[in-house]
Order: sequence, then structure tokens, then C-alpha cells
Amino acid sequence: MFRDAGLVAGKDLRIELRSRVTLQQVLPFAVLVLVIFGLALDPDRGFLGRASAGLFWVAVLFCTLLAVQRAVAVESADGNRDALRLSGLDPAGIFLGKATAVAAQLLAVEVVLAVGVVVMYGVEVTGVVLLLASALAATAGLAAAGTLYGVLAAGLRVTDTLLPILLLPVLSPVLIGATEAFEAALGGVASDGWPWCGLLVVFALLYLTFGTLAFGTLLEET
Repeated sequence: MFRDAGLVAGKDLRIELRSRVTLQQVLPFAVLVLVIFGLALDPDRGFLGRASAGLFWVAVLFCTLLAVQRAVAVESADGNRDALRLSGLDPAGIFLGKATAVAAQLLAVEVVLAVGVVVMYGVEVTGVVLLLASALAATAGLAAAGTLYGVLAAGLRVTDTLLPILLLPVLSPVLIGATEAFEAALGGVASDGWPWCGLLVVFALLYLTFGTLAFGTLLEET
């Protein structure tokens, strides 16, 4: 399973590196979202600082939708989904590989966005360990849920319109938990954020477990 996951993740990441979609489209979009929020809320610097965690994860959520749609589009073209089903790869490995590739892209975007939040919004990081742990747990949950619902939406052939409707309610707990944890790490009390980080870990494990068990069936049925 893990060998197959490595093969699929490597394949997806090589496609992204060659196409440069993340670098040329997703990343500029995410930075633009932060800039627009900053311009809209700049007169009230205090509110901008307090809202920085939420604005950060809203931008990440938009990037998640773009990354998942891109991953689905790659497999939907030229009968690639049928080839993937017939490849003999472990369905759980396929799921973990695609989720890993999406997570790697999101982490790269998050690094740039974190720098942008600190520079443009003037926030102070008081809990680096909490920040990193929450980002990893939230990213794992976003990537796992996005990959799972992405294959479901692709099977219904309405990915562009249905995927956001399916994903946004599912990702709401992750968005809330990540925002609360980041608020504690950015100028707050770090100890207040660890329960939220634990909740993010639980959600990530649930999404990863369910995706590992159900991905094969969804891939065949859709």
C-alpha cells in the first residue's frame, strides 16, 4: 500500500512540477486573496490582526478546492481513471498517494501565505510548535477529505459545481479548529490552542481512515 502511495504521489507531483499550475495559478490566487483582505480591512489594523488566522485558512480552503479539482481533472482526462483502476495498484495506496500530493502542494502554499500574513498583517508568532502541528494536522484533513470527495464528484461528472458544495460542509470543522489553533499561536496563549490541534488530529485520522477503506469502492462505483 505504501509503495503504491509513493508511486501515485510521485506521479502527481511530477505532473504539477512540469505544468507549474500550483506555482503560476494557485499560489498567486492565494496571495491575491490575502492582499484583497488586507486592503479591505487596512483602516482597522487591530481587527486585521485578530482576523488573520481566519483569513489565512479561508485562502487555504480556496486553494484546496483548486488543488483537488486539478487532481481530479488529471485523472479524468483521456481515460486515465480506467487505466488507474486496471493498473493493479492498491486502492488505499492510490488514495494515500493522491492525498499526499495534494497535501504537499497545500503545505508549499501555506508557507508562502504564513510569511505573507506576518509581513502584511503584522502579526506575531508566539507558538511556533503549535502553529506547525496545527498546520500539518489541518492540511492532512483537508487533503484526505478533498481527495475522497473529489473522486465522488468526478464520478458524477459535475466536479466544478458539486465539489465545493460537498466539501465546504465537511471541511467546516477543520476550518474552525485550524482558525482557533492559529489564533492561539499568533499572539494568543499557545496552551489554549492545543485542544483544537488535538481535534484537528482526530479529524485527519477519521478522514484518512475512511478514505483508505472507501476509496476503492468509490473508484469502482463512480
